[in-house]
Amino acid sequence: MSSNTPRHTALDALHRSLGATMTDFAGWDMPLRYGSERDEHLAVRTRAGLFDLSHMGEITVTGAQAAELLNFALVGNIASVGVGRARYTMICQADGGILDDLIVYRLQEHAYMVVANASNAQVVLDALTERAAGFDAEVRDDRDAYALIAVQGPESPGILKSLTDADLDGLKYYAGLPGTVAGVPALIARTGYTGEDGFELFVAPADAEKVWQALTEAGAPVGLVPCGLSCRDTLRLEAGMPLYGHELTTALTPFDAGLGRVVKFEKDGDFVGREALSEAAARAQENPPRVLVGLIAEGRRVPRAGYQVVADGKVIGEITSGAPSPTLAKPIAMAYVDAAHAAPGTTGVGVDIRGSHEPYEVVALPFYKRQK
Repeated sequence: MSSNTPRHTALDALHRSLGATMTDFAGWDMPLRYGSERDEHLAVRTRAGLFDLSHMGEITVTGAQAAELLNFALVGNIASVGVGRARYTMICQADGGILDDLIVYRLQEHAYMVVANASNAQVVLDALTERAAGFDAEVRDDRDAYALIAVQGPESPGILKSLTDADLDGLKYYAGLPGTVAGVPALIARTGYTGEDGFELFVAPADAEKVWQALTEAGAPVGLVPCGLSCRDTLRLEAGMPLYGHELTTALTPFDAGLGRVVKFEKDGDFVGREALSEAAARAQENPPRVLVGLIAEGRRVPRAGYQVVADGKVIGEITSGAPSPTLAKPIAMAYVDAAHAAPGTTGVGVDIRGSHEPYEVVALPFYKRQK
């Protein structure tokens, strides 16, 4: 297959039959929206939405030293993750730059699944394979072994309960357990990227359509709708969740991104980037880097990634993500700004939108928190 030809998920024909607008995303042909992005977004906030996330990259790490390998390769303490639990972490370069942010699931005592962003899956696979040298562990590319379907929103537990005998009530946030959904084997994880309660279901590609259709039918009475990547982006933006390539890049360390908490210096042994990250942590203490903040527009103009944030005629930061917020009914953005202008309520901050300085209010992230 030519590298220019987008890959198709197991649900491709189904998306087209639903009238989805498709787009090339990280080399995959993916649904951008099925109808109104705003309606899809609000369905997830108030009812439930169904997403195809089969473009994400699953990498399995097994063997007697799987935990040691992951502790060396990643910045988090993966050895301390219990079986059936998951952890958000990052993989960094030797210079501390972020290669990707990841979720790692501990499936068994000596078996882990690393889920990478679609755009970085090959980079993460190559880095883990290289870093595995000398460890009694195997790194396996399992991207073709899984389809990934997410059901997100306040109605999602009820919808999924009708299709599984798994103990969903006992399944905590950032935990995963094997079970069946609509009669097919699945890894059921209570994770998501929307700011809502929800589940991500890892199933065999051959079973994906059956699971999607079963969820569609079970969710119909409570208003579940299929959702594309466009509303996934506005949902994660409202929830203040970083997106690789926007809030996270190789030019930033986790400390620059305000996510130094994911780096676990106290874990045993060396890890890739330890020295550089230790220096980055000390630098951040002495000379605070730019801070990731939320910005809410006073007007109607939407800020986009790369636009400059200004105050007193000076550039004080840069927009990393911006969009109209369906929940707040105003344009919002995340931006890295100088620490002096980062406090919520700071006045006099604007965004340079095509030469005009539009006024914005600085707020703490996230913009939206679900009611427990």
